[in-house]
Amino acid sequence: MGDNGGSLYKKREKVHPKKVDGPFRRFKWAVLFLTLGIYYITPWLRWDRGEFSPDQAVLVDLAHRRFYFGPIEIWPQEFYYVAGLLIMAGLGLFLVTTSVGRAWCGYACPQTVWTDLFMVVERWIEGDRNERIRLDKAPMSAGKFAKRTSKHAVWLLIAVLTGGAWVFYFTDAPTLLRELFTGQAPFVAYATIGVLTFTTYSLAGLMREQVCTYMCPWPRIQSAMLDEDSFIVTYKDWRGEPRGSAKSKDAGLGDCVDCMACVNVCPTGIDIRNGPQLECITCALCIDACNDVMDKLGRPLDLIGYSTLNRDKAEAKGEALQPIWKTLLRPRVLIYFAVWSAIGIAMLVVLAGRSRMDIHVAQERNPVYVQLSDGDIRNSYTVKLLNKEARPRQFEVSVSGLQGARLSDPVTGSEPAATVRLDVRPDGVDTYRLQVRAPVASLHAEQTDIRFNAHAVDGEGDAMETTRFSAPASAVAAQ
Repeated sequence: MGDNGGSLYKKREKVHPKKVDGPFRRFKWAVLFLTLGIYYITPWLRWDRGEFSPDQAVLVDLAHRRFYFGPIEIWPQEFYYVAGLLIMAGLGLFLVTTSVGRAWCGYACPQTVWTDLFMVVERWIEGDRNERIRLDKAPMSAGKFAKRTSKHAVWLLIAVLTGGAWVFYFTDAPTLLRELFTGQAPFVAYATIGVLTFTTYSLAGLMREQVCTYMCPWPRIQSAMLDEDSFIVTYKDWRGEPRGSAKSKDAGLGDCVDCMACVNVCPTGIDIRNGPQLECITCALCIDACNDVMDKLGRPLDLIGYSTLNRDKAEAKGEALQPIWKTLLRPRVLIYFAVWSAIGIAMLVVLAGRSRMDIHVAQERNPVYVQLSDGDIRNSYTVKLLNKEARPRQFEVSVSGLQGARLSDPVTGSEPAATVRLDVRPDGVDTYRLQVRAPVASLHAEQTDIRFNAHAVDGEGDAMETTRFSAPASAVAAQ
C-alpha cells in the first residue's frame, strides 16, 4: 500500500471485444479450425507399421522411449532431430517476426487460439460486447446466474477435452479413452488432464490478455527482431488526424471519425491509434473494423493497415512505395530463411541416410582378460544390437583389427569363429555377451584397438564400433 492508501497495482479493466467480420477475422477462423482440428484429431490417425510396432500415426511412446511421426521413428540417441526442430521453430519465429511482426501471436499461438474459442462461447451465451457489459453491471439474477453457469460449464468441457487430447499423444488413444472412462487409466493420465484443464480454463477463460501482456516474454523480445521494414499493424496518423465526427463539415479534419471501432474489437483492449504497443498481438481485427467504417463512409480503406515505418513515412510524403516483395526479401529476412532452410535440409539428408541398425560394445572389466591353457588371450564384451526395423532381423557380427581374432557366444556354447549370427527382435535392442579370443603372437601391446562390425544378413545396413582388447604385460613382453 502507498502512503495515500491506494493500491500499488492497477485494477484490471475487463476487456469485452466486439464481434467483427472481415478478411483478417475470416483468416483467424481458418487458422483456429485448422490448428484445433490438427490438435484434437491427430492422436486418432492410424499408420500401419507392421505387427511389431504401434499403428498410431503420431505417438510419443515414453515407455519404450520412441517418437513416431508417420513413417519416421526417432530413438533416444537421435534426440538431435528434436533439438533441430526446436532450433528451426525458434528461427522460424524470428523470421516471421522480422517480416510481419507478431503474426504468430495474433493467429497461431495456442493462447490466442483457445482464447478465441472461449470468446466464441462467451459471445454465443452472453451476447456481443454491449450485452456483456450490461450483464456485468446487472445484479445477480436467475438469468445472469444461468448464463454464467452455462458459460463456465462449456469452458470447463473444452478445457477437459484439451487435456484429454494431450494425453492421447503418449499412448494408444482408443485404449486410453476406454481406460479413462472405466477408471483403469494410470494416475498420471488423470493428473495431466487435471493440470491441463486448470491451465486452459484459467489462461484462456479467466486471464486472457493478461497472459500476453504480463506472462509471455515474447512481447519484450520482439523489439530486437523488428526494424523499420517490418510489417506491423499501423495507424496512419498523418491521414487520420485531427479526428472528428463523420457529420462534421470541417474540411481540416482527418479520416478518423473517432468511432472507437478499432478499440472495441481489440482482444487486448488497446487503442492502436496510440502507436505500436507491447500489448498488440497483431491480430489485425482493428483493420477489419476500421475498413468497415471507412467503406460505409465512402473513404479510402486502410487507415489502419499492415505497413512498415519506412513505407508509412514515404506514403505520408507522397513518395513512390517500394514493392512489398522487395521489403519482405531484404537481407535480414533472407539470412534467417537461409539458416532455417539449411538446418531443415541437413536434417532431411541425415534422416534419409541414417542406418536402420546400430551396435554398442562395452568391454567387461571383471576380469579384463583371461589367458587360456593354450596361451590365447580372451576378453569378454557386452554387445547391444539395435534393430530399427519393424521386423525381426539377423545380424552377422565380426571383429577386425586383430589378426586371428575369433568370436564366440558363451550362452549358446558356440565354437570360436570369424563371425557369429545373432537374432535381433523387431524395433528393439537385444543384448549379447560375446567373447573375443586372440593368439598371443598377434598381440604387440597391452591395449589393442579392435572394431566390432555388424552386418545385416538381409543386406540392408551395416554398423561398427571401436573398443579395446586387453592382454597381460607378461604375455606381450614374451613376444
